[in-house]
Amino acid sequence: MLDTVWFILIAVLWIGYLFLEGFDLGVGILLKTLARSEKERRLMINTIGPVWDGNEVWLLTAGGATFAAFPKWYAALFSGLYLPLVLVLVALIFRACAFEYRGKMVSERWISFWDWALFLGSLVAAGGVGAMLAISTTGLPINANGDRADGPVLGVVLFGLLGALAVIGFAVAQALAFLSLKTDGEIRVRSRALLTKGMIPLLAPAALWAIILGVRNTDWIGLVLVVVAAAALVFAWLMARKQQEGKTFLSLGAFLVAGVSSIFVSAYPVVLPSMISEQFNLTVQNAASSPYTLGVMSIVAAFGVPVVLLYQAWTYWVFRKRMTVDHLPEPHDFPAQILTGSHAASR
Repeated sequence: MLDTVWFILIAVLWIGYLFLEGFDLGVGILLKTLARSEKERRLMINTIGPVWDGNEVWLLTAGGATFAAFPKWYAALFSGLYLPLVLVLVALIFRACAFEYRGKMVSERWISFWDWALFLGSLVAAGGVGAMLAISTTGLPINANGDRADGPVLGVVLFGLLGALAVIGFAVAQALAFLSLKTDGEIRVRSRALLTKGMIPLLAPAALWAIILGVRNTDWIGLVLVVVAAAALVFAWLMARKQQEGKTFLSLGAFLVAGVSSIFVSAYPVVLPSMISEQFNLTVQNAASSPYTLGVMSIVAAFGVPVVLLYQAWTYWVFRKRMTVDHLPEPHDFPAQILTGSHAASR
């Protein structure tokens, strides 16, 4: 019973991560194309500045919960995809450094370097996480011990590519909805126009992923959730055309919740299929920790999860107002006397 509860909770954590981190990854991906001036790029970065690091907590929590609740699932997946996940980690590190270092020097070369770091870090992180989730639901060539073995590679690559495109597409679409909701001026106008034109193509890979799993596993609950996700997508597109920005953003969130839920429901009880033999599949039963461990984790989660939800809700409420380029101060270097004084004090 507890193993199923934790499978559901991990699904909730991934939904939370994709919903919250999705739009700030998308803002990073759009940085080099949507903005047409340095002030517009600064505006885009400032829309996610107060929340991006809190959003990444969901990724750490999802990975940590998987490690504690389903150690065999964690070991098989992370060892089987070791190199791609290292790239994701490096991308997230460079992305974090870009937020912190970009504004420390008024230099075109310096700023351009960190803009590229933010763009590429966001793109690789979104694509890598999507590929990992897709492969986790479609399978790896693992043997009876859960170790990566020789087996079909094309299927892994194709489903990994589909997952990468799905998360990147959703992140970009949600970022456009977020920017149209959070900003005013030219960025808002461009975001609304691009979202209306590109919403369906951007979200097509995510819809295809959910449909493939639903049809493959013939789970009626999963198929119903796919229909709900499709309805949410159509409603989001209609709201985008009517320039109802809040409803558009929430409808995309409903699309995500229903779509990811359908994927996890269709995959249950298998947490990592084996492409060699169904006998080697990892399930919620054979991959889970002991009942005692799951029980202790459940007590901690009962207190910790509501606190995190309340804190993040409060953060978004505090920083809820729209922003424009007029709200941004002029960029500046550190005054020379401060640097000189700091150097003298250090001596």
